[in-house]
Amino acid sequence: MHAIMVREPGGPQNLEWTQVPDPVPGAGEVVIDVAASAVNRADLLQRQGHYPPPPGASEIIGLECSGTIAEIGEGVSGWKVGDEVCALLAGGGYAQRVAVPAVQLLPVPGEVELVAAAALPEVACTVWSNVVMHAGLSEGEVLLVHGGAGGIGTHAIQVGKALGATVAVTAGSPDRLERCGQLGADITINYREQDFVEEVKRETGGADVILDNMGAKYLGRNIDALATGGRLVVIGMQGGTKAELNLGKLIAKRASIAATTLRARPVEEKGEIVAAVREHLWPMVELGTVRPVIGQAFPLERAADAHRALEEGGIFGKILLTR
Repeated sequence: MHAIMVREPGGPQNLEWTQVPDPVPGAGEVVIDVAASAVNRADLLQRQGHYPPPPGASEIIGLECSGTIAEIGEGVSGWKVGDEVCALLAGGGYAQRVAVPAVQLLPVPGEVELVAAAALPEVACTVWSNVVMHAGLSEGEVLLVHGGAGGIGTHAIQVGKALGATVAVTAGSPDRLERCGQLGADITINYREQDFVEEVKRETGGADVILDNMGAKYLGRNIDALATGGRLVVIGMQGGTKAELNLGKLIAKRASIAATTLRARPVEEKGEIVAAVREHLWPMVELGTVRPVIGQAFPLERAADAHRALEEGGIFGKILLTR
């Protein structure tokens, strides 16, 4: 088969379309004929040599895909060759075929096209595991989403609204904020011109849950923006890895901080998350309450151009790589 490989760590020009051995399904796995994959910021880090795949995972970049089951390994039940699926991957998505544990498969939701379904697994599992399973967002609470115009952000807005929360978002331009509002965001904050702490506290008194992709740069202000009993979940480090933490403020608010990652979790944990997404979130997608948001699509062979587009910014939602 053909796949995108990293010639050596570096810029997008180091991504090559080349031949590699076909994947073979192990016990409990299936092989998918890939229809589409999607680009995530973790892919950029892997290309640069900063985010190697976990032990045993494919060296090929790509954390999600959609496609058709081509082969089924020993011990797999509930799926058959020809089923249209999307999947959460530890790697391997930038290829014509990929092997994946069957517990990480999701059926393509009704009314969602097969290619578009590639935009769902990573964001759905990230948002549901962090905002709901860990932070326990519930109806009537306030959710603050940083990076509201990105793939995770656009998904989190919709999930928060579907759960009955008030959703506040940050983004860097009026156009992107307007589009966040169209997805359901109640409070839109231009981080270039406004202080998100002041805005959230004035509008709501404080956020019950904050989904943060910035890390160190926002740590102090995120704690200031939390309501009493608030929960901060850090899922990215675009703003650095080290910051000073004022424990006094955290204790006074009886608040908590968690920092999580999805890719490195054991297959069993990923399976539990995927099962929860299928049970609770997939019905929202079936109804159209939550939908994939796709900003741009590139042929898989042009993965370098897709990486450049994500690095340059300006994309609203996800970037797809299609066969």
